[in-house]
Amino acid sequence: MLACELALNGVPVTVLERLTEIDRTIKAGAINTPSAEAFYRRGMLPDLAEVQRSALGHFASFVRQRQAAGATTTGRPPRFAGHFAGIMLRGDLLDEDDPDFTAAGPACDVGLVPQEALERLLGERAAELGVEVRRGVELTGFDADEDGVSVHTREASGAAGALRTGWLVGCDGGRSTVRKLAGFDFPGTDPGITGHQALVEMEGSQALGAGWNWTKTGTYAHGPMPGRILTVEFDGPPADREAPVTAEELQAALRAVSGADVTITKVHTATRFTDNARQVSDYRKGRVLLAGDAAHVHSPFGGQGLNLGIGDAMNLGWKLAATVRGRAPEGLLDTYTAERHPIGAWVLEWTRAQVALMRPESHARALREVVAEMSRTVAGTTFFAKKISGVWQRYDLPGDHPLTGRSAPDLELADGTRLAAHMHDGRALLLDLADDAGLRRRAAGYGDRVRVVTATCPARPELAGLLVRPDGITAWAADAVPGADGTAPVRDIRDAHDVRDARGAADVREALGTRGVPGAREVPGTREVPGARETSGGLDALDDALRRWFGEPVDAGVFETGVFTGE
Repeated sequence: MLACELALNGVPVTVLERLTEIDRTIKAGAINTPSAEAFYRRGMLPDLAEVQRSALGHFASFVRQRQAAGATTTGRPPRFAGHFAGIMLRGDLLDEDDPDFTAAGPACDVGLVPQEALERLLGERAAELGVEVRRGVELTGFDADEDGVSVHTREASGAAGALRTGWLVGCDGGRSTVRKLAGFDFPGTDPGITGHQALVEMEGSQALGAGWNWTKTGTYAHGPMPGRILTVEFDGPPADREAPVTAEELQAALRAVSGADVTITKVHTATRFTDNARQVSDYRKGRVLLAGDAAHVHSPFGGQGLNLGIGDAMNLGWKLAATVRGRAPEGLLDTYTAERHPIGAWVLEWTRAQVALMRPESHARALREVVAEMSRTVAGTTFFAKKISGVWQRYDLPGDHPLTGRSAPDLELADGTRLAAHMHDGRALLLDLADDAGLRRRAAGYGDRVRVVTATCPARPELAGLLVRPDGITAWAADAVPGADGTAPVRDIRDAHDVRDARGAADVREALGTRGVPGAREVPGTREVPGARETSGGLDALDDALRRWFGEPVDAGVFETGVFTGE
């Protein structure tokens, strides 16, 4: 994902991949809303939707198999909205009118995308973008200096190699070689569980409960595809994480936690996991950065790890590309840690809480019942679903507009297009919804860094403009504020913060109009545009946002060096 984002921004990038082919080991089975939005904004949503259709077919096959095997629970399950510590959330209890769920547009409808399929699609996209992927090549060391990084490699044949790069990004997983060699600290909590996940063939599966199950000896899950099992034992971490997972090991774990006389006859894919939870304090050391599991590890409960890595890649990609091309304002690359570290820290706490609830002891069982009861309400389901889906995420950016720092809403424009369709090329987007010449002039000096689109949005007439970063985050937003003469000037809503009260933002706008607004001014030339709406103080905030994220308004910057991502 990171390599694709860099290549999309015109930066040559080389990926070193130790494996010679895509890893078939069973891993994450779904993506959250921010991840779906990221792919949607790059034009990949149709491909993901096709993968989801196939995954839903596997689920239907699982149900048919259980019915054929005489399982007692064959009724149609409630619509699924996720789970917390194995406590299933019912989709029919979700408040779907919550604006956080509707803002993502079609991306909200795609989620069931297994990691293996995602890796395949990203590999194809990387090839289309001209990314050099060297499979069967392992990073063995590197030397970093002020000007770049010298990387030492070893091929599958044993042959040693080397290359010089401007930047090195460790995307090499939880046991990251890059992280260890660079000396990143990695504080956190030690593991206390042994988990297994596998796709197997077995006899006696009708004795297993479908979905998540808690017992006196642990936790297990069965489904949602034929042969998929997951077990959790709370007797410490595995003695050897590196040893191959055998059918005997899986069978013993499944029998121990389920009490069922199940026999595993064949293993298609299997893995172990623990609840080791750690995170580096800073995602950057000079010209070496970390992303994904290399920067943070945790248990897989809730499927947060894959999505956390995609979010890292989207946040880092355009910032590193701007740095390589000499277009980055001072401190831009430091915002990567500032914005992503809090999200990662939250995920670690979220997964730790789930492990605590799943423990097979009386206090955890009592607390689990309380949480389960909460989850059976509309408010409870909506709360957990918003957390799991990632729609709650927001970066702490300057500005008080409700959209600032959040994923930009996928606005449907009057010409029939949607916001996401204007972001396929990885550029920032300034959306002028007020036909404001002054607003457009502010972005004129940014050339191909910022795409300017003038349109109207009938469903959101209160919005006058949005500045959306390449990663889809709203960097600036302004509302149209009706004036006493019936015009609708534009201003950043933060200008009203001193008088905002219980009347709400709409009443504040009505009370303020255009008079007495600190810093309000008419921009010359706005009235010359037919149907234009006046623009006031919000344009100063737009200037600040453009400079903060994209530097000074000049079309300059030539790149000569590339980026290497070690995987």
